[in-house]
Amino acid sequence: MAKGLQGFSWTMLLLFYAIQELGAWAMHTAVEGPGLGQPGDPALLAGGRVKRGWVWNQFFVVEEYTGTEPLYVGKIHSDSDEGDGSIKYTISGEGAGTIFLIDEITGDIHATERLDREQKTFYTLRAQARDRQTDQLLEPESEFIIKVQDINDSEPRFLEGPYIGSVAELSPVGTSVMQVMASDADDPTYGSSARVVYSVLEGEQHFTVDSKTGVIRTAVADLDRETQDRYEVVIRATDMAGQLGGLSGSTTVTIVVTDVNDNPPRFPQKMYQFSIVETAPVGTAIGRVKAEDSDVGENTDMTYQVKDEEGVEMFKVTTDSNTQEAVIMVQKPLDYESKKVHTVVVEALNKFVDPRFVDLGTFRDQTIVRVSVLDVDEPPEFRPPSNLMEVQEDAHIGSVVGVVTALDPDTANHPVRYAIDRSTDTERIFDIDANTGAIVTGKVLDRETAGWHNITVLAMEADNHSQVSRASLRIRILDVNDNPPELATPYEAAVCEDAKPGQLIQTISVVDRDEPQSGHRFYFTLAPEATNNHHFSLLDIKDNTAAVHTQRMGFNRQEQDVYLLPILVVDSGPPALSSTGTLTIRICGCDSNGAIQSCNSTAYVVSATLSPGALIALLVCILILVVLVLLILTLKRHHKSHLTSEDDEDMRDNVIKYNDEGGGEQDTEAYDMSALRSLYDFSEIKGGDGGGGLGDGGLSGNLASELHALPQWVQSPDLDFSVFRDYICKKVEQADEDLSVPPYDSFQTYAFEGSDSPVPSLSSINTWSSGSEQDFSYLGGWGPRFRQLAALYAGRRGEEDSEES
Repeated sequence: MAKGLQGFSWTMLLLFYAIQELGAWAMHTAVEGPGLGQPGDPALLAGGRVKRGWVWNQFFVVEEYTGTEPLYVGKIHSDSDEGDGSIKYTISGEGAGTIFLIDEITGDIHATERLDREQKTFYTLRAQARDRQTDQLLEPESEFIIKVQDINDSEPRFLEGPYIGSVAELSPVGTSVMQVMASDADDPTYGSSARVVYSVLEGEQHFTVDSKTGVIRTAVADLDRETQDRYEVVIRATDMAGQLGGLSGSTTVTIVVTDVNDNPPRFPQKMYQFSIVETAPVGTAIGRVKAEDSDVGENTDMTYQVKDEEGVEMFKVTTDSNTQEAVIMVQKPLDYESKKVHTVVVEALNKFVDPRFVDLGTFRDQTIVRVSVLDVDEPPEFRPPSNLMEVQEDAHIGSVVGVVTALDPDTANHPVRYAIDRSTDTERIFDIDANTGAIVTGKVLDRETAGWHNITVLAMEADNHSQVSRASLRIRILDVNDNPPELATPYEAAVCEDAKPGQLIQTISVVDRDEPQSGHRFYFTLAPEATNNHHFSLLDIKDNTAAVHTQRMGFNRQEQDVYLLPILVVDSGPPALSSTGTLTIRICGCDSNGAIQSCNSTAYVVSATLSPGALIALLVCILILVVLVLLILTLKRHHKSHLTSEDDEDMRDNVIKYNDEGGGEQDTEAYDMSALRSLYDFSEIKGGDGGGGLGDGGLSGNLASELHALPQWVQSPDLDFSVFRDYICKKVEQADEDLSVPPYDSFQTYAFEGSDSPVPSLSSINTWSSGSEQDFSYLGGWGPRFRQLAALYAGRRGEEDSEES
């Protein structure tokens, strides 16, 4: 192979020299690049003739070379090489110096390692021709490619495994299951190294594979999931189109046979036996049976039903969707004494039947279920179960209403005892004979009070009272005509004084508490005491009503303003009962249209009065007004008390507030100066002492006495009030420096004064200014309330001046 490539290289070299001599620009399979002449190069000759510097072609090297000597790849040669060894050939790029080595003198390239085309298909290198003495490039660097030639060294591989496919059972021959595909790493463009064919190594009895496409198909039509539900098929892929010497690879394909509904349900037994007590309530489950089905999934879903008529009447079957079992339940009460054994035919059938497999047989099965009824000690049973009795309301106490009968179903002629549940007959209106079951009245009955009675009768075994049965009994009280008819209401009528004969005054109707079966029929007539009546007449209308008419022309209410008309009412019985009612007729004055104006002092028609609705609305409005007034008064009182409490709470330091007002500037006795005194008991300094007391000034006598009454204190030599003094100064300083609040004055009293120190103002306004520097005479212009204050300040200022002098 290497010799062939070498000969090919030399052939191309000779061809290049021939083209160069002819002046043509050509190149065989060399890579175009810097090896070509560039415009302006010395190699670019006149007339478009290009001088070629490099001579080589695209090299090939076979992969997986196993020889001991380096493999000859090819030769590079420059036309400026005269064979004297003055040119040094070098290569660079992929694998240069490691995989590929070059003879610096001859330009021969050898491969020193085994190459694998599946890992790398070609290598790109660059060749240089340098002057051996100066190491300068004699030719521009040019690029060439060494391709790795493929050999069949890679077997086909199934890269997408493991393969799992499925096919339905009983599928026809040739049904596609799935497709497998193998990949060969060899060069598909070179020879047949990558041409793969498929075959079956294992499982060819049931499946085949397409040699070209790898599609697996069924080979038989009788695949049965119930016999074998999966197959392991080995598929082989061979390259070289299956020719001798080709490489191969294999994979295992798992083919799952899916289920179809090709098996009917089957009961494992042809007969099942169950037992149940006769007292089991309706809906009690007796037992379960299950039909087996070889299929899986929804193909095993089935329903059950009762096929025989007797079983349908006494029992019902439901299907448990979770277990696919038939649940047999009681549908009607069982009776051991009537029938001890019941036979039920239960049928199972598939829900989903595949029409393709109907010819395989019927997809249903039947079994027989025998149900044995077990005897239990049952309470007596009432026979017949009639629950209605009737009795006349005039029946005497002890009269028989009816007889109830109960029998013990377990033992014939077994004695039974009877009783009434007194919770249903608390008034003991009825009694029952414990031995015979005869129900008798215990009290007088009255249909009009209670027309129906519902009681519960108990029947129990004579020797076992725990076996009790109950029966509800309704007793209807039949009506007896024992209530006379009565007028429906106390009728009152009015008639005008100028009424004419035959004028209708009133229509009369009656009520009767009795309810005869044939219906009511009442008869009306005037009572015997009204036989001499010539004023009014009574007409029986024959519809259980009667009409009263006038019988004379006009009435005089001055002579008689009220007439009482007795009316006798008789019912149809039997026996016929009657009662007498009175119709009150008033004689009234009427207008020309016959409208009643007044009857005596009572007005029957009042046009100016308010209606009841208007009166109610008026009363509601008055009530709302009263509530609003009370609410306003309450809020006002609450607001006043709230303001008073706020005023009491808004005390600043020791300010004492008085709600009384003085009588003016001459009133010096109204203010109690003792309220300003301290709680400390110090001795009072009399006038003329040097302790800062007030002297006699030019004030009036009353004012002077009031001023002298003010407490004057002197510091005791054994008391230290520095703590209080510091506290006061600190508070005054805080008040002066706080400019963010209004300057509220606070009147404070203190129990001591500093010795020989002027008393400054305690107000936060101009606190640091001396009192002697202020003139308080302007207070006199503020009215009588401030004149007294101005006099006090002016008097104090005069005393201070006298002390200083």
